[in-house]
Amino acid sequence: MANQTVSGTLFKKMVTNGAVNLKNNHKEIDHLNVFPVPDGDTGTNMQMTMMAGVKEVSNLDSQSIVDISKILSRGLLMGARGNSGVILSQFFRGVYSEIAKIDNGSATIQEFIQALVGGYQMAYRAVMDPVEGTILTVVRESAEKVLREQNNLNSVEEVLHTYLQQAKETLEKTPDLLPVLKEAGVVDSGGAGFIKIIEGWIMALEGQMLNEEIKEQPSKEIYHGAENLGAVDIKYGFCTEFIVKLHKPEKFNENYMKDPLSQMGDSLVVVTDDDLLKIHVHTNQPGVALTLAQKYGDLQTIKIENMRIQHSNITSDAVHEQPKPQAAPKKVQKPKSKYGLIAVVSGQGIHDAFKELGVDTIIDGGQTMNPSTEAFVKAIEELNCDHVIILPNNKNIILSAEQTLDLCPNRSIRVLKTKSIAQGYSSLMAFDPTQDVDDNFEAMMEIVSNMRSGEITYAVRDTELKGVQIKNGDFIGITRGEILVSTPSRLDTAKALLDDMIDEDREIITIFYGNDADDDELDEIVAHAKKLNPDIEVETIEGKQDIYTYIFAVE
Repeated sequence: MANQTVSGTLFKKMVTNGAVNLKNNHKEIDHLNVFPVPDGDTGTNMQMTMMAGVKEVSNLDSQSIVDISKILSRGLLMGARGNSGVILSQFFRGVYSEIAKIDNGSATIQEFIQALVGGYQMAYRAVMDPVEGTILTVVRESAEKVLREQNNLNSVEEVLHTYLQQAKETLEKTPDLLPVLKEAGVVDSGGAGFIKIIEGWIMALEGQMLNEEIKEQPSKEIYHGAENLGAVDIKYGFCTEFIVKLHKPEKFNENYMKDPLSQMGDSLVVVTDDDLLKIHVHTNQPGVALTLAQKYGDLQTIKIENMRIQHSNITSDAVHEQPKPQAAPKKVQKPKSKYGLIAVVSGQGIHDAFKELGVDTIIDGGQTMNPSTEAFVKAIEELNCDHVIILPNNKNIILSAEQTLDLCPNRSIRVLKTKSIAQGYSSLMAFDPTQDVDDNFEAMMEIVSNMRSGEITYAVRDTELKGVQIKNGDFIGITRGEILVSTPSRLDTAKALLDDMIDEDREIITIFYGNDADDDELDEIVAHAKKLNPDIEVETIEGKQDIYTYIFAVE
């Protein structure tokens, strides 16, 4: 029987089903992600945002859609992650703003349509510079469609089927509106994720309630939204999010934060909800953003990270916080030392190699699992030393590490801007515990500046980037932050990458080989390195890492 109204009970079922449908398909959305930053985390951020809201309403007994939408909106705001998650939370905030106007616990067809309109309007207002060809376009055109057709729509089901049809049509044209989508050969990831939510709503209306699917994470799972675009000039590369509890909410004006932040970043979203202020911005100065916000209230949460986490670790029991890679256990009663070294690495063999070179604390993380600032702070607090040197070993982790300078003002901390495992490993060769901290820092950075690093992984779709033809399943060689070569043969790709990296002036190459490496192939790679430079010293280390079959460090 078709529904003429949406009660609180029905709305709870709809949003829960939508969240579960998104969660069950979020990896598909991650693979589409290339805008605003090609970091492969849109599906992850959206599903974690949705699950945060669902968790808040799951135990709410009220049957009023006003109560359900209010608590949902607050939960989504508190749990919102990333640009897409914050926009999604504002869509539901706009839905609540309209539903709050109704006089009873259920919304009529017309009231529900108006709520969908309110959702897109609020989402647009929250974004400083709305960009067409994104989730914003999808929610707007879908709402405008049902608003135009409302006189012909006689049930909630008809409303949502019409809404979904328009959403899909709009999604298909997003590459025509946003050039980066066309270049990567994808549709907008945020819009695609939103469609999964609406599909879940319709299934709930039809009595099909979903369960969360447990999908085994493939050992080589990698999100190629970024890789398929090659080298991308990210002007403001660091996603900075925080919530502030305002001291005087009645006197606060959003422009107090919008005006300065718009000058120091982009993808800016500023939202106030009662006494809470939510900020999302891409910036190179997160410390400045945090300091500005502290003028108006107390920081409640801080997230400065690229959240490309391992999805197998994402569960409904951890929707408010990203699973945090744990630092190594504290060494009880260890005498105070001059130095404490912290490194972010993945793969047990790489763990051991860094430990052998004097690293005190290993934080698990890397390309698909970026540790939080909190993980670094915890690691620092557990070290009994005069000076701390941090090796992030990934460009997306550097900023999280640098936040410790503000959060641990009484500690002497240096963050070495290592962007790869290879750079971090090579830098340790220059570390001398008898030297001054600044001398050590300079010597280590000199190694990083002069060495070459490269990785071998594989492609997941056909594309062409900067003249490099890439086929689905090809092996790609990455160096200097961009894809240099792509071939059907992993060995050929490795040889071509080494051709670019090794010359007569290079003295040593370290090869970290991963879980899927082949012994015979490794022997051929070593032989090729020696062919390129007969005098080069070759060191092979069983890194036991996933994602990248080979990591090369050439000094």
